[in-house]
Amino acid sequence: MTTNPSSFESSDSEMFRPNRQLNKRLELVVKIVFATFAFVSVATTIGIVLTLIFETVAFFQEVSLWKFLTDTAWTPLFANPQFGIFVLISATFLTSVIALMVALPLGLLAAICLSEYASPGIRRWLKPALEILAGVPTVVFGYFALMLVSPFLKTFIPGLQGFNALSAGIVLGIAIIPMVASLSEDAIYAVPNSLRQGAYALGATKRETIIGVVIPAALSGIVASFVLAVSRAVGETMIVSIAAGQNPTLGLNPLVPVMTMTAYIVQVSLGDTPAGSLAYKTIFSVGMTLFLLTLALNIFSFWFVRRFREKYD
Repeated sequence: MTTNPSSFESSDSEMFRPNRQLNKRLELVVKIVFATFAFVSVATTIGIVLTLIFETVAFFQEVSLWKFLTDTAWTPLFANPQFGIFVLISATFLTSVIALMVALPLGLLAAICLSEYASPGIRRWLKPALEILAGVPTVVFGYFALMLVSPFLKTFIPGLQGFNALSAGIVLGIAIIPMVASLSEDAIYAVPNSLRQGAYALGATKRETIIGVVIPAALSGIVASFVLAVSRAVGETMIVSIAAGQNPTLGLNPLVPVMTMTAYIVQVSLGDTPAGSLAYKTIFSVGMTLFLLTLALNIFSFWFVRRFREKYD
């Protein structure tokens, strides 16, 4: 008895025919949903930028750019207002530099310890424990700086005032250590082990291998973490608002109260400033300045990573 093979092929094709139309509809729905999410994020960014631009233009229609850049005081709420933005920029620079002096060395050393010295078991526990620090609200950090760090520093620095840039910068540095440590550790851990083994084969010690081979190989990722930490320090709000004070002082004295750009935005936003007034528009001029600073930092980070990225097979 013989059978016709073509009959089996026809029956199989009829039995296992997938529903291609349904799959195509599902793929279309997924594409539309993802495209909508992407469009919302892009549209939100564009809306924020346009808001800053329009309000900043309205501000400069009443205040000249020359006064904005050359005045030596920032008193937009006074009867005789002055609009020297460098007063706020100097305070932001001061607290950010202090924070980076704390965060960058400690974060990099923590990253090296986790990646090169800690055992896998210890690393599995230490890294999440370090990253928990990033989940602490910045308000808590601010009151920690005001109520504990400042009184402690006064015992060593008699001239330190209650609100000061020093304690705010130190605690701000502690707050951004997890960012530096986590991102730098990821970059160091991604360096191929063959580079380490090659250095050991040439007679290098572990310290020499880390300094001479591993760190240069992970340099682009480490610098990217540093730039992100700078952006985080520049844009921090609650720590400097609570601990650094709200006294717009031009200078780089860390022992006195200062007002950063973000602290000024908080002060005016929570006050009784009428919407549409000149004092209200200063919020957007300061916000635009802050936006341009962080944008420049991010562009530099993107360029540096692209320029010095190491690729390994």
